[in-house]
Amino acid sequence: MNTPLASMVPVTILTGFLGAGKTTLLKRILSEYHGRRIAVIENEFGPESIDNDLLVQDSDEEIIELSNGCVCCTVRGDLMRTLNELRAKRQAGTLNFERVILETTGMANPGPVCQTFFMDDDIAEYYRLDAVITVVDAKHGMETLDAQTEAQKQVGFADRILVSKKDLVSDAEYEALRERLVRMNPRAAIEPVNFGQADLKSIIDISGFNLNSILDIDPQFLADEHPDAAHDHEHGHDHGHDHECDEHCGHDHEHEHHHHHHHHDDEIGAFVFRSNKPFDPARLEEFLGGVVQVYGPDLLRYKGILYMKGLNRRMLFQGVHMMMGAEPGKPWTSAEKPSTKMVFIGRKLPQEIFTRGLEQCLAG
Repeated sequence: MNTPLASMVPVTILTGFLGAGKTTLLKRILSEYHGRRIAVIENEFGPESIDNDLLVQDSDEEIIELSNGCVCCTVRGDLMRTLNELRAKRQAGTLNFERVILETTGMANPGPVCQTFFMDDDIAEYYRLDAVITVVDAKHGMETLDAQTEAQKQVGFADRILVSKKDLVSDAEYEALRERLVRMNPRAAIEPVNFGQADLKSIIDISGFNLNSILDIDPQFLADEHPDAAHDHEHGHDHGHDHECDEHCGHDHEHEHHHHHHHHDDEIGAFVFRSNKPFDPARLEEFLGGVVQVYGPDLLRYKGILYMKGLNRRMLFQGVHMMMGAEPGKPWTSAEKPSTKMVFIGRKLPQEIFTRGLEQCLAG
C-alpha cells in the first residue's frame, strides 16, 4: 500500500546551533500569513519553547491550530508517535496541513531524526523527507564549529545552509566562514538570511533527499581546496600539481589565512570521487556494503551519479549513515561522456581508503 509520491506529506528538518536564529525563522512562519498550511513540530527538550511566549497559553495542549492555517505541536514523547498522531488527525479531517517543518533541538545531530523517515514503515509511506536546512550564525559560527561537533554534523547534513547575522560581521569574516562551510559540505547551497526573513521558497520543496540527476558541488570546493579532485582526466596531473604549488608557494599572506581556517580541525569534511571509467557493479556493491558497515556511523550524507559497466544510463545513489539507496536515472546521451561523480560528507573519513577502494571497483 504505497502512497504515491505526489500525495506524500513533505517534511523539512530545520536545524542549527543554539542562538543561530531558527526560532526567529519559525516565529515568522507561524505568525505570518503566507497562504500555506504548515505543521511545525518543535523538538526542544527544555521547558521553554517558542509557542509559550508567542502563541499558546494552554501548555497542556500538544497540538495547536493557529490563525494563519498553521499547526504547532511539541514533541513531548517520541517523534514517531507525534508524526503518527498528526497523520491520524489529518486523515480524520480534524487537522488540515500540507507540509511539516520539524525543528530539532539546538544540540541535536540531525542524523537520527532523518533516519526516522526511512526506518519506520508507517512514517516512510506517508511522509517524504524533503530537505535538511541548517541555520549558522555568522557572528559566532566559527567558534561554535570549533567547540561543538554537533554543530559540525548539522552543517554536514544540510541540503541548504542559511547564514544569519551577516550584518554583524565584515565581508572578510563572512567569506572565511563561507569557505569553511563549503569545505565541510560542498553540496549545500549557502545563502545569507536576515532576522528570519527567509523566503519560504528557499526552505521548502528543495528535494534534497530525492534521487536526481543533479549533484551540485560548490565549484570553490573543487578549485580551491582539492586541485586533484578538480582536475578531470582530460587535464594532466601536472596541471593539478601546478595549481597546488601556486596556492602553497605564492600569496604567502593569503595562504596563512587559508591555512588557519583549513586547520580548524573540523571533524566533518567532504571529498569528491570522480572517474571516466565505469564501475563493475558487483565489486562496487560489495565495497559500498563494507564501507557502510565500518564507517556508517561517521558517514553523514553521501550522494552520487554513477557510470556503471553494461548500463546505458546513469545510476543515482545516496545515503544517510548506514542506509543507502540507488535507482536508474536518465540514459546517457550521445553528446555526454559517461562519468562518475560522488561526494562523501562525514566525520574523519579516510579519503585514501575510500578512493583506493573505489578505484579498485572500476572495470578493467
